[in-house]
Amino acid sequence: MHDTDWLAQRFEEHRTRLTTVARRMLGSASEADDAVQEAWLRLSRSDAEQIENLGSWLTTVLSRVCLNILQARRSRPEVPLGPDVPEPTAGHTTGSDPEHEALLAESIGLALLIVLDTLPPAERVAFVLHDMFGVPFEEIAPIVGRNAPAARQLASRARRRVRREDASGEANRLRQAKLVDAFLAAARNAEFDRLLALLDPDVILTADQTSAQLGAAQEIHGAAAVAEFSRRARGATPALLNGAAAAVWIVGGQPRVVYSFTVSGGKIIAIDLIADPARLRVLDLVIVND
Repeated sequence: MHDTDWLAQRFEEHRTRLTTVARRMLGSASEADDAVQEAWLRLSRSDAEQIENLGSWLTTVLSRVCLNILQARRSRPEVPLGPDVPEPTAGHTTGSDPEHEALLAESIGLALLIVLDTLPPAERVAFVLHDMFGVPFEEIAPIVGRNAPAARQLASRARRRVRREDASGEANRLRQAKLVDAFLAAARNAEFDRLLALLDPDVILTADQTSAQLGAAQEIHGAAAVAEFSRRARGATPALLNGAAAAVWIVGGQPRVVYSFTVSGGKIIAIDLIADPARLRVLDLVIVND
C-alpha cells in the first residue's frame, strides 16, 4: 500500500471522533468539517512515522485549529484568570459523577450549545476536551497555552458557568433552546401528545410564499393543527438563527426551510417558516449537526 493511502486509512479510523470533537467545540457542522480537513492536511505534511500516539496527536492538532477559529470569530475579549478562581475539589471522573453524566447527556442539545457560545475560546476548548471527551489537563495545557493547573481552572470556570446557566442573562435563549430541542425530539419520535404539551393553545404557524408553494398552509391556528403539521419536522436539523434556537430542513446539503420559533410562558407561541431563497441567503444561520 502506498504511504499516502496508508496514512489516509489511519486518519479515517479517527475521523468520526475528530468530527464529533470539532462539532462540540465549534457548534457548526460546516466549520467542524473544515477543521477536520485541516487536521488531515497537517498530518499529510508531517512525518507520521514519528508520531507515537496518532489519536492524541490528531486531537491536539484539531483542538488548536478549533481554538484559532473560535478566537477569530469571538465577539468578546477573554478575561484573564485571577487568583479568585478556586481549584476544583475533584478531578475528572468517568461514570461516577451524576452532574458530569448530565452534562454529557445534554452535550448535543441546543441549550448547552448556547451556553458554550458565551464562553471565551480557551474555556470552551478546555471544557469540551476534558468534560466531554476525558482528555487529561496535561494534554489540554499546551493547546490553550497554559500549564496544567491553569487549564484545570479554565474548565472549572466553564463548568460553573454551564451549571448556573439560568443566572447568566441567557435565560430566555436557553428556555427557547430547551423547548426547540424537545419539539424536534417529539417530532422525530411522532409523539403527538408531547408536541401538544409544548405548544401554546393559541399558537400560530405562518409560512412565507415559498414555503406555501412547498405544501405548507400560509397560516395554521391552534395547538392541535400546528402539532399535526409539525410531524413534518421529524427530518429537521437543529440550528441557531440570530443566536436563538431554530431548526432547518436541509435538501441537497443546502437549507430549504427554516423554522423560526417564538416562545413565551414556557410554551411555543409562534412558528415562522422561511423558505424564500433571497431571505435564506442573508440569514445569520448556524446549522448544528448532532
